[in-house]
Amino acid sequence: MTLPQTMQQLDIFADSRDVMLRNDVLEQLQRRHVAAARVALDLLRVEFPDDGALPAMVVLVRELGRASTAPLADHVALAIARRHLDDEVAPAASRVLPAHTVHAWLAPCWRSLAQRAAALEFRGADADGHAAPLWLLAADWALASEAVETIESWWRIPAPLAWMTEARYRAGGLDVAWPLLAELTWLAPARFAALLPGLGDASLDALRRRFDAEFPGTGEVDDYAWFPAWLLVVKPALAGRLGEARVRRDQAASRATALLGEVLRREQEGDQHELVTLRQELSQWHAGLFGAYMATRKVQHR
Repeated sequence: MTLPQTMQQLDIFADSRDVMLRNDVLEQLQRRHVAAARVALDLLRVEFPDDGALPAMVVLVRELGRASTAPLADHVALAIARRHLDDEVAPAASRVLPAHTVHAWLAPCWRSLAQRAAALEFRGADADGHAAPLWLLAADWALASEAVETIESWWRIPAPLAWMTEARYRAGGLDVAWPLLAELTWLAPARFAALLPGLGDASLDALRRRFDAEFPGTGEVDDYAWFPAWLLVVKPALAGRLGEARVRRDQAASRATALLGEVLRREQEGDQHELVTLRQELSQWHAGLFGAYMATRKVQHR
């Protein structure tokens, strides 16, 4: 049975009315106009109390109204505030905002939390309880770097080294980040592996996949400690950048990378006598790495 024309028109009006009211809320949310957003939200709630977008919009409007600048009292308060953004605000933003605007909308929330957490010292037992990772979420690479630099000997601690590596990459790209990426593989291979998907660098991901396929290791995450040394075999042009990494004398993979860099230098100089000695030393650090190196030189090791 065909509905009368007037009833069809009313249905179309009702459908377009909820869309219009919903868009009014979204517009004010994206402008971060909290008072206007509340008015638009109340109107939507009155006319369409069962609208599926209401719960998420309520969360976002309330978040806009928080606007607290008070320093956080302790790490517990920071953990609670961060869980609120992670578990409630971020999912709500993903639920109702256009996908390409979500990160930009959330950035001021993370920025505000980073500012409130600025006075909290780094604690190894609660690695995420610091302003640095919050500045990264806010996409402020300079302030993230500054926050990491307040941590004593940050380059010797996995979490802040990973934060600084990401900040350096975001600010300057892969070429700038190579030394810290190398240091991260030696200090915390699992952190290195966890960082790569977030960076989303196509060339770095391709090298990692090639390493996974070619490197004669154990197949465990600790193999990534040898990633920089392997890079010198397949990408010797990186020797200069990787040579800037701080060598960890307590790490075989780090010392092997430094040694391989010296081997490459001696090859350019044509010092065959010294080269034989260095190659013999390299073979003792990792037989598989040495085999990969010699294969590229088409030299039969005797």
